[in-house]
Amino acid sequence: MTRSNWTSIVVVTVFMLTGCASLQSDVDPPTVTVSSVRALPSEGMAPRFEIGLHIVNPNRTPLELHGIAYTLMLDGHKILTGVASDLPTIDGYSEGDVTLTATTSLLGSIGFVKDLATRSSGAIAYQLDAKLDLGGLRPALHVKEKGKIDLTRRTP
Repeated sequence: MTRSNWTSIVVVTVFMLTGCASLQSDVDPPTVTVSSVRALPSEGMAPRFEIGLHIVNPNRTPLELHGIAYTLMLDGHKILTGVASDLPTIDGYSEGDVTLTATTSLLGSIGFVKDLATRSSGAIAYQLDAKLDLGGLRPALHVKEKGKIDLTRRTP
């Protein structure tokens, strides 16, 4: 190989590496919170629910959602799982709502109910894991929300 061929290979490699590095932009993960849960008529044995998610986009670029895969766990038991596509775009520095349909895991639900019947604590730990697919070459964003639901608190 000649010196000019090596130089061309090095220049092309540098441009490719620079281009790939620019694709991995500094993106803050969005905030995803559960805003509502509503029971739906079941199809078969497993109960179904409609889950409302509120998504906050803390970035200047729009959040173009191509799909979401999610799991809701209560006290370590996988209770709801689901996927969704055909989702709205959430503009930069904006927020939006997404409605999902989820099916319960019968085995996870049975274990949770069993643990709930024997517990002495008035709080249930929850965890929402969501994978947001941004499409194209952009990596998926993984969002995790954890918290506790206080069952002893009374509302007026």
